[in-house]
Amino acid sequence: MSWRSGSRGVVLTAYHPSGGAGDAPGGRRSGQYTMNHDHSKKIADGASFDRSGSQDSLDEMSMDDYWKELENIHETRGNNHEERVALVVKEPDEGELEEEWLKEAGLSNLFGESSGDSLESMVFLSTLTRTQKAAVEKRVETVTQTMRKRNKQHQIPDVRDIFRLQNDSKGKVCDGSEPSAVRTSENKNETHDGTKGPKFSLGTDEPKSLLEDMPSSDTDINLEISFAEQAANLKDSSVGKMYKSGGGDTLLPNFRLPKDKTGTTKIGDLAPQDMKKVYSLALIELTALYDILGTEFKQQKAVKIKTKDSGLFGVPLSLLLEQDQKKVPGTKIPLIFQKLIAQIEETTLETEGLLRIPGVATRVKGLCQELEAKFYEGTFNWENVKQHDAASLLKLFIRELPQPLLTVEYLKAFQDVQNLPTRKQQLQALNLLVILLPEANRDTLKVLLEFLQRVIDHRDKNKMTLKNVAMVMAPNLFTFHGFGSKTIEQSEFVMAAGTANVMRFMIQYQKLLWTIPKFIVNQVRKQNTESQKKEKKDKAMKKLLKKMAYDREKHEKQEKTPNDADVPQGVIRVQAPHLSKVSMAIQLTEELKASDIVARFLSQKSGNVQTLKKEEVFLYEIGGNIGERCLDDDTYMKDLYQLNPNAEWVIKPKQS
Repeated sequence: MSWRSGSRGVVLTAYHPSGGAGDAPGGRRSGQYTMNHDHSKKIADGASFDRSGSQDSLDEMSMDDYWKELENIHETRGNNHEERVALVVKEPDEGELEEEWLKEAGLSNLFGESSGDSLESMVFLSTLTRTQKAAVEKRVETVTQTMRKRNKQHQIPDVRDIFRLQNDSKGKVCDGSEPSAVRTSENKNETHDGTKGPKFSLGTDEPKSLLEDMPSSDTDINLEISFAEQAANLKDSSVGKMYKSGGGDTLLPNFRLPKDKTGTTKIGDLAPQDMKKVYSLALIELTALYDILGTEFKQQKAVKIKTKDSGLFGVPLSLLLEQDQKKVPGTKIPLIFQKLIAQIEETTLETEGLLRIPGVATRVKGLCQELEAKFYEGTFNWENVKQHDAASLLKLFIRELPQPLLTVEYLKAFQDVQNLPTRKQQLQALNLLVILLPEANRDTLKVLLEFLQRVIDHRDKNKMTLKNVAMVMAPNLFTFHGFGSKTIEQSEFVMAAGTANVMRFMIQYQKLLWTIPKFIVNQVRKQNTESQKKEKKDKAMKKLLKKMAYDREKHEKQEKTPNDADVPQGVIRVQAPHLSKVSMAIQLTEELKASDIVARFLSQKSGNVQTLKKEEVFLYEIGGNIGERCLDDDTYMKDLYQLNPNAEWVIKPKQS
């Protein structure tokens, strides 16, 4: 299947903007909600194994809550129709989508005027897996052909030359004896200069036998091997096991992350410079995964339109946070969003029908206008806000964002998760999509999902199960007014059930979704290691040309870490500038964990330093082959030390 062929357009709007409150309930599945089962069983080309799409569970999942919520949305939009300005989504020209994709992936220097200076990308390309390389090659080839058609004057590289150059350079930067493979097995830890380096397991170009031999269960999420590589191996072996979709809360698989002795990395644990690399790798990995599974991955692009530059509802998320941070410095979640959730929880989460039963439309509209005028002044009377009205205002806030919370770029990709063959692959795709969200969107989504889980925790009283909450919230996140419905190909009924299933996944597995896969973290480590080698080589060459041998020797002595100079083998020096004991040598043992080191420092009492609680400080891995990484409590320090022997270890509070 061509990456650009078979476009469905955006299928996330199951309504016509002209529809109002007069739509009768009986017309929900006829007329504008016509059931079209001819498309509901469509599968991607080449998918030879079973599919766990939403159609498997349509008969089991009651859709009444979904349609009722959609009617409430119609009524609200009908009342405010004159105030709305739809966001225009531009359909990219041929090659434009791929060109934008390469820029997002940090590979813009593979084409265009800077294509001759593509050596900067060689280190990056050298860490890609087989399937990731294929995804990049495919986009570069499309851009190349498009540029040739446009008869561009600047240099247009052949995609084969780009990857041939990268492969040729590998003998210098990666010690690779195989021209198209990254050295990944743990016993291949010799660097090009013969010295020992850290042991990497990137999950790149793993031999099939290694993939097949790895012990795993159907509910284990393997974060050590590329998701796309796993999918390719699964597809080739034709053993596509899956969990059938189901309507009940208990039917979702109990997915878990096998324990990683070097520590689990969560979003927010890495320094910005490393997160930038994570973003690029996640985009390439997601594209490679969709390519392998025969599902189209096409980012949308919004045409800039005039939006409100102040207020609460209908204000861009970034602008809203900017004005909120003037009042509460450092806040990452819109203040009105936080307050509405607090208002809902203030009464009780045991109220029956919470989130499902709407507030009175006229009252909600009046409250919305009053909030706009009085919220920032602090004169709004929250005692007048009933719980169901607050819930309606929360959902209204989400819907009224000028761009969707899941972003214009990735809204369709989130929806298309339902088309992936297995539950595990759906979860893997959602994991990568969450990483790709802008920080403000991701933080706000996290707070929302955590709140929804707290509502579900009271399901015995409020009758709002995971399924019910997903049904109610899916239209608010996935039916976005900016997308037209003229290109809808699938049945709205199938789309509704599919987005509700995706919503269920995001709520149920939210803790897993905020985890950065180990294979991506290891690719970042590899990039940092190779970049450092290149920098050292360049510095050495400059010094040689300047004949500054004495200064070079002095610089090399200064580069020795405290671990090398002051600490014996098997011991690390931990710094804690905020604690009573500011430095301590720690003997590494097989069972020593990060939490043990923090506890040891906190046990050193002193009245001269402000007392910090255990939950306020964390052990950080800094430098070496990572920028900065906050360690989880269960990180085994000896294993991590072997992965990054040149790191420094610092205990400090986590930045908010």
